[in-house]
Amino acid sequence: MASNVAGGYERMQHPLSDHVSGRAVDEIDRARAREYALLATLLARSPDPQMIKRLALLRGDASPLGTAHAALGAAAGRASEESAGREYFNLFVGLGRGQLSPYASHYLTGSLYSRPLARVRESLQHLGIEPVQGSEPEDHVAILCEVMAGLIDGSLAGPAGIDRDFFQKHLAAWAKRFFVDLEEVESADFYRSVGSLGRVMMDIETEAYSLPI
Repeated sequence: MASNVAGGYERMQHPLSDHVSGRAVDEIDRARAREYALLATLLARSPDPQMIKRLALLRGDASPLGTAHAALGAAAGRASEESAGREYFNLFVGLGRGQLSPYASHYLTGSLYSRPLARVRESLQHLGIEPVQGSEPEDHVAILCEVMAGLIDGSLAGPAGIDRDFFQKHLAAWAKRFFVDLEEVESADFYRSVGSLGRVMMDIETEAYSLPI
């Protein structure tokens, strides 16, 4: 499953690409994009030994995001490729079905391949993005986080405010619930910390996007 999640789309030339690609991206937006990219990577596949080693170096501070970073670093220090892989499989793949369903359609309608997926596909089409054949449905949380990273850091072209629009359309109504559910899975250790990081990010983003432009 995991190998076709993040990166499960192709970027096409967009009419606004030449204009937007040169826009300045400040340090806060670069940091936001890195957080989304990290979530996308960890939700697309279980981490390899190099990723675990890098994550184990994470340190935090007293802020909610810093606390989540510290917890992820500590969990990585306890993890191995095998243990994290087992957690990933049990959570998202399973023998027939994992413990959690990381799709907007499931959280918003109770079934897969429903209207939320169609809305995501419409948005991606407007951005000039096409899915790779055989990839996961585009309303997978890893794909949505990867798109957010690209919209924030400018590697995906779009009009001003497109990241806010994409978040409000495709993540705001359900992603925090998914991350809370992940955070509360007692059988997981490493991925509970991923859930905590995602929940904190959704809180930060929801608050930031609620401010007037």
